Amino acid sequence: MTVVPRLVLSAPSSGHGKNVLAIGLLAAFADRGVDVAGFKVGPDHVDAAYLGLAAGRPGRTLDPRLVGLGRVAPLVGHGAAGAGLAVVQGSMGLYDSLAGRPESESTAAVATALRSPVVLVVAVAATGQSVAALVHGFRSYDEQLWLGGVILNRVASARHEELLRAALDDIGVPVYGALRRQDLPSVLPARRYGAVPALARTGEATRAVRRLGEAVAAAVELDRLLSLARSAPPLPAPPWTPEAGREDAGAVAGPAPAGPRPVVAVAGTSGGSYSHAETAELLRAAGAEVVTVDPLHDEALPAGTGALVVGGGLPESYAEQLSANRRLCIAVAELARAGRPVVAEGAGLLWLARELDGLPMCGVLDAVGTRRDGMVTGYREATALTDSLVAPAGTVVAGHKEHRSVLTPRAGARPAWSWDGGAPEGFVWRSVHASQLTLHWAAYPLLAARLVDAAAEAAADLAVARPAGVSG
Repeated sequence: MTVVPRLVLSAPSSGHGKNVLAIGLLAAFADRGVDVAGFKVGPDHVDAAYLGLAAGRPGRTLDPRLVGLGRVAPLVGHGAAGAGLAVVQGSMGLYDSLAGRPESESTAAVATALRSPVVLVVAVAATGQSVAALVHGFRSYDEQLWLGGVILNRVASARHEELLRAALDDIGVPVYGALRRQDLPSVLPARRYGAVPALARTGEATRAVRRLGEAVAAAVELDRLLSLARSAPPLPAPPWTPEAGREDAGAVAGPAPAGPRPVVAVAGTSGGSYSHAETAELLRAAGAEVVTVDPLHDEALPAGTGALVVGGGLPESYAEQLSANRRLCIAVAELARAGRPVVAEGAGLLWLARELDGLPMCGVLDAVGTRRDGMVTGYREATALTDSLVAPAGTVVAGHKEHRSVLTPRAGARPAWSWDGGAPEGFVWRSVHASQLTLHWAAYPLLAARLVDAAAEAAADLAVARPAGVSG
């Protein structure tokens, strides 16, 4: 049995303040000396990064669509190992699902799968006694849901708070805190900067997290919340382990490669990668030495790099910095042209293109990117069109797209994916797989094993081809 004290923080809809409250809660508990872990329901790299900054350990996403509902509890058990509290930040409203599948993909479905109490964050600036009807409706809508209480946000005054608490007391719903309108200010760096400030632990990001933690500590009853979290039963499944990836793959993957561990560079910063946290863990378990390369600042790939992974959290808004780093662009192009494995997701595809908005990129792919005002976002059930180290042709996967840029052409001569309602997308070239579709590798552990095997084979081929006494 895996015991993890835990809370799911949700709201009636977006805009109630659950994001900043979740960050503040983690920061407040961490400041008290509690070992905390943060999770975000959905595919959001940015929110997960700030939860990780507040917690002091990697923030992780829990997306039932991408990993399957049955894998959610094991991932929490893994990501919260040793923690005294896990805080799961919900997505949208409690019963909402972007894909229209609330029974399996909503925050409520995640909370039920985790057997976790839910704390509802309710913005009450224009609400009086009606808050009781609202909360009662959310509590009654699903009898399997455990609504543990509420936190009131944007309370107008002491009198307003008294009125709200009395209304909720009448229906037997505990109130764990009340924050005034100005208590949770807009202090986080602008979202256009993506996960970079959180992963890089910039002064602006760390100050913002600290301020949110102070605000929450002053207005929320942390001891009572921790008691609620500790009342959660053991998780219903054992923790996920990255080592199980190759075991799950069975004979398809074979044993881990013999000889020196191949070096796999993963794009990110000193504080974490642009991939889901499980990606690097799977690569290590598959036999790789994982090192970080910062596309914005590092001018060379790490020594001995045999493969490169660029995750979907790389922000496309940093086109100027990516383009200006010409030395790294040249090194990435040389790696790809040498036949070394390269997997690029999301904006990583744009980095490999010839140019983006007229700015030169790595030039690995003969394609041009253009940023537009509208955002393309949503899930895709995709079918692999070409055999690659990511997936054999015909494999069906669940992925997520979130980008503003379009690519011309949309696909290469050997496309990566197809899905209903869309033309073929992505590029498979030599050992390069590039697509604006982002996968959660925990759902496809064989991907890491295939990449590490390919990197080891490429290194062995190079060693055989190199004349004796010649280094490189």
